[in-house]
Amino acid sequence: MIAILTIEQKDLLIGQQYATDSFFNPIQDFDNNWVISQEEIQQNTNDNFSWLANLELTQYKLKEQINFI
Repeated sequence: MIAILTIEQKDLLIGQQYATDSFFNPIQDFDNNWVISQEEIQQNTNDNFSWLANLELTQYKLKEQINFI
């Protein structure tokens, strides 16, 4: 499960810790939405990002990866 972020929310999270030695890692899903994992939200101890707990969770759709041979 993941939460979809706005571009502004994604920018706020990049480089920020959600727990000791653990950093937010927004990625893009199949539809090019910026998302973070449910685990990042659940393990967040950073009060600056408590708003993450209010985001709706949805199923993650894996972005296709191109393999170059």
